[in-house]
Amino acid sequence: MPPRNQPLPEGMLAAGRITGCYGVKGWVKVHPFTEEAVDLLHYPAWWLQTRDGIRPVVLDQGRVSGKGLVVHLAGVDNRDRAEELRGQTLLVQRDELPELGDDDYYWHQLENLEVWCRDADNGSNEEVLLGRIHHLIETGANDVLVVQPCEGSIDERERLIPYLPESVVRQVELEAGRMSVDWFIDE
Repeated sequence: MPPRNQPLPEGMLAAGRITGCYGVKGWVKVHPFTEEAVDLLHYPAWWLQTRDGIRPVVLDQGRVSGKGLVVHLAGVDNRDRAEELRGQTLLVQRDELPELGDDDYYWHQLENLEVWCRDADNGSNEEVLLGRIHHLIETGANDVLVVQPCEGSIDERERLIPYLPESVVRQVELEAGRMSVDWFIDE
């Protein structure tokens, strides 16, 4: 999910971004942040984050188109109105997210976790703090953790660490606010 310019209201998550117009009758193209594009169509309520704040929007119709969606929002009935929505973010309520299985996490759950790594240089199992997860990047092959330095981290380097459970990510402890990884500190 792209970094946000504005803080989100409590309990809300960015679920997609309007990327442009589709036709002349007010339809818009949407880049969903969901794993499958069609999943975004199943949320019962959407909100639109604009420069002026947040407002509810009603989805009249929608369908998958390529890797994204095309949707029609109530009250947006011409291309000019649709063009005004370009670049705006669609939000959903966090408590409407489907339940996940064990060892599955939503990106927002991983953001801000401390990332700890065994210090292989000194031959011990002692862990060192690499930083905090700022955000994640979707690359196609696997997601990537963007780990930025924080108070107490071993250095001031930003690290890109592949999110590969079992091979790189050893443990996620949401309640403790930490993740343990196997990663080369010098890379």
